[in-house]
Amino acid sequence: MIVSYISIAIKLALGLLSLVMVINFTGKGNLAPSSASDQVQNYVLVGIIGGMIYNENIGILQFMIILMIWFCLVLSIRWLKTNNTFLKKAIDGEPALLISRGKLDTEACRKAGLTAHDIMFKLRSNNIYSIKKVKQAVLEQNGQLILVMSGEENPRYPLVTDGAVQMQALDSIDKTEEWLLEKLKEQGVESVSEVFLAEYENGNLNIVLY
Repeated sequence: MIVSYISIAIKLALGLLSLVMVINFTGKGNLAPSSASDQVQNYVLVGIIGGMIYNENIGILQFMIILMIWFCLVLSIRWLKTNNTFLKKAIDGEPALLISRGKLDTEACRKAGLTAHDIMFKLRSNNIYSIKKVKQAVLEQNGQLILVMSGEENPRYPLVTDGAVQMQALDSIDKTEEWLLEKLKEQGVESVSEVFLAEYENGNLNIVLY
């Protein structure tokens, strides 16, 4: 009996240690998941620890091996997402434009699994009672609805992230990709791929390079 409790305690300690290691190696994303992959990582870890900690047929060595495999997979996925834009979109998906200039995109809502009631509930939660007042409504990967109201000049999200142009943000300020490229050249940036982050605020473009 005592041996069994010791085994459970060791497994629990290893599970907590692996979680701390993943958070330290991959950042704080697992504490506040902003994407599907971050949430799945947490679910899988909970399943591993919860499913095996009381299973006497799985020894400590086997438990450690499974945790190491999970740890390597998490780091590999994070590395691929950081270094490959296409894989990041394939794994985490993209924000969905639900409302543009007061018009609701029913197909985008259907793909996102949202009903008209869901949309209006989200709008009412932001004290908005008519889609006509919404210039843009974007559903982020974590399910949060980002709103830009008619008459607002600044977007709520950047124009460039990780070397990729955010067309929805450009559209929200009535600008084109050509305008953005010209602004980048004025600041000595020849390619969007050089830009880590570009924010538009009060008519100015603030750029952070890699």
